[in-house]
Amino acid sequence: MTEKNADQVANWNGEGGGRWVANQARLDAMAAVFGQAALEAVAPATGERVLDVGCGAGASSLALAARVGAQGHVLGVDISAALIGRARALAPVDAPVRFQVADASSVELPEGAFDIVFSRFGVMFFDDPARAFAHLRQALRPGGRIAFVCWRGATENEWVRLPMAALQGIVAPIAAPDPEAPGPFSFADRDRVTGILAAAGFTDIALALFDAAVPFGEGGTRDAALDDAVKMTLEVGPLARVLVDQPDDIRARASAAVRAAFAGCPGERSVVLAGAAWIVTARNPPLG
Repeated sequence: MTEKNADQVANWNGEGGGRWVANQARLDAMAAVFGQAALEAVAPATGERVLDVGCGAGASSLALAARVGAQGHVLGVDISAALIGRARALAPVDAPVRFQVADASSVELPEGAFDIVFSRFGVMFFDDPARAFAHLRQALRPGGRIAFVCWRGATENEWVRLPMAALQGIVAPIAAPDPEAPGPFSFADRDRVTGILAAAGFTDIALALFDAAVPFGEGGTRDAALDDAVKMTLEVGPLARVLVDQPDDIRARASAAVRAAFAGCPGERSVVLAGAAWIVTARNPPLG
């Protein structure tokens, strides 16, 4: 395991994973429409075998299991033991799904064992993505498919852009991260994603724009929804990382600024923000 991947493992098995477990229901609600679009793009059939990469708390794995049925099987893998524990707790005992704590980029996988490799926002964190996807392709049968959803740029996603812009004048300017460094927006560039998959040996590579409303936070009233959206912003995502070591007065000012930014967004029982993603599909070349 490389040092960068080790950092990811440490984060997702530490505070990062704990925060996601605590916010699991709301985060799954945010991602649901995007995962469904990727699922429809790959169109799992009854009896197929699926590898779900970065399965988190298992929502995507269970959706896949419902499509492949009792004659099929889904293996959900994630580097976070906490999230896998949550997935196992939520899964019905009779679902054709198994969960494993593993780094999908390097875990031993049986060659040609899967019809589909799938991921809902789980593939943008590989430190060597071309190598990771080549490894995953070996687990696909000849002619097998891959489908995943990944975020486009941070500026296209209001759930990041609005709260980060609200920090201007409250914290020092934040240096722009390396756009290709492992992280939620590392697959924003269409040509980069195409190049990674081609280098890994995939063919028939296609990226489709997919935009959808993101329900951010929830509450019985508009005020409660705004409060919850701010709370979640301070617990998970880029803004949470920026504020983690800031004093209480700075965090309080940031909270007020983010709430003001969210107040201009639609929604009654949640704050509705724009989300922008790619739906990516490709194929493992058939034999011959």
